[in-house]
Amino acid sequence: MATIIDGKKTSTDIKDELKLKLIELKEKGIEVCLCVIQVGADPASSIYVNNKKKACDYVGIKSLSYELPENTSQEQLLDLIYKLNDDSKVHGILVQLPLPKHIDEDKIIEAISPDKDVDGFHPQSVGRLSIGQKGFVSCTPGGVIQLLKRYNIAIEGKECVIVGRSNIVGKPMAMLMLRENATVTTCHSRTKNLSEITRRADILIVAIGKPRFITKEYVKEGAVVIDVGMHRDENNKLCGDVDYDDVIDRVSAITPVPGGVGPMTIAMLMHNCVEAVLM
Repeated sequence: MATIIDGKKTSTDIKDELKLKLIELKEKGIEVCLCVIQVGADPASSIYVNNKKKACDYVGIKSLSYELPENTSQEQLLDLIYKLNDDSKVHGILVQLPLPKHIDEDKIIEAISPDKDVDGFHPQSVGRLSIGQKGFVSCTPGGVIQLLKRYNIAIEGKECVIVGRSNIVGKPMAMLMLRENATVTTCHSRTKNLSEITRRADILIVAIGKPRFITKEYVKEGAVVIDVGMHRDENNKLCGDVDYDDVIDRVSAITPVPGGVGPMTIAMLMHNCVEAVLM
């Protein structure tokens, strides 16, 4: 019977561990502070921002919120980021994406100090990861690694296939699995004979943005399947990139949607905020 990898419980465990660290830091006179900047009132972004505030309250991180109007200029946003970069009381800066079309996301990400880049998106953070230096790791891939380790799923020497090559999940995920000594193959929209490659995987990580795309034909018997996707189907029910019901009898372990990888992203953001003080 397949092990259901419970991201909700694991994320709570991580946040509870962080609570204790934050108590120790406060006893030393250190209050960890995260600044979250949202431009415009995109409903999905507002939900994410609210969830981040709740997580900060839960673990004991001070959160400052900047909710800026949709017509905020790029220069105004950059000025705010530079101000927060120079504020020694601010340890983490997060700009909620997506931004309005008149703002260059790359320029905004590059403006954040790499030492406060708790999202792990800055080119310097990505560079550090690629050459094995200490630095911030994108929260979702970092969460996947934690799930595998906390469920005692061996990574070293295993064949890992990642479906998806985004800068936020696919690419950093590949580098993290290499760091853990897995043999890594990255697949994408131009990959030929995809199912032949995915059926080799001991660990299959899927982040392609296509609802229920991965069926049992893509999965090796006994594989571990990590589903990073999040969608609403025709019945408004949440589902992932993997057809959970179709593959469940074929796998040794799997993340459900919801309740798998999703909760880990914010837990790892909290982890990065604490690391910002300790690094």
